[in-house]
Amino acid sequence: MTISVLLADDQAMVRSGLRLVLSGEPDISVVAEASDGVEAVELARRIRPDVCLVDIRMPRLDGIEVTRALAGPGVRDPLRVVVVTTFDLDEYVYGALRGGAAGFVLKDAGPALLAEAVRAANAGDSLVSPSITMRLLRHLTETHAEPAAGAPARPLSKRELEVVRAIARGLTNAEIAAGLFISLSTVKSHLSGIQTKLGVRNRVGIAAWAWENRVMQD
Repeated sequence: MTISVLLADDQAMVRSGLRLVLSGEPDISVVAEASDGVEAVELARRIRPDVCLVDIRMPRLDGIEVTRALAGPGVRDPLRVVVVTTFDLDEYVYGALRGGAAGFVLKDAGPALLAEAVRAANAGDSLVSPSITMRLLRHLTETHAEPAAGAPARPLSKRELEVVRAIARGLTNAEIAAGLFISLSTVKSHLSGIQTKLGVRNRVGIAAWAWENRVMQD
C-alpha cells in the first residue's frame, strides 16, 4: 500500500525538493502541501494522511504547535508527525518530540533517511539517527541543571532499563534484540510495557525521557 504524506514547509523550494525525493519512492505518495502551520493542521485533519512531514519554523503556527495539534497528548485520534529541521534548532525539535512527534530528520540527511523516516512513522515506529539522538539529547541534558520530572507509573525492570538505554542511543529493534540476546517480539513487548509505564507514545518519547532523567548516566 502507498503511504500518503503531507508536506508542511513555508519555503516552496524546500517542498519541491521533498516532493521530488519522495516521489521517487514506489511506496510513498505526496498528497498535499501546506505553506504555513494553520494550513498544515487544517489539511491534515481533513485529509488525514498517513504521515505529516513538518518543518519547525513556519508562519502562523510553528512546527511544535502543529505537532501538538495533530499528535499531542490530548489528541483523541493522533496523526503521525515527523519533524524536519536542522541541528541548530535542537531545542525546538525537543519540544516537538515532547509534543508527540514520531521522529525527526535533518534537512540534509539525504533521500534514503527521509524515506525511511516516513516508513517508520507509518509503521508506528520512529526513526531517530543515532548521531542526532546522542548530540541533541546530550546537549539538552547539559543545558538543564535539574532532571525533568517524570517518574514512571510503575518502576521499570532491569531489562526494561536496558531497552530504554538502547533506544536512547538510537538503536533499532533488531539491534536491541541482537545486543540483549532476546527475540524481536520480546523487544516489542518491552517497548509496549515501557511506553505504558512512562506515559509516552513511541520510542522517541522513551529516548527523551531517558535523557531528561539522566538514565543514560546510570
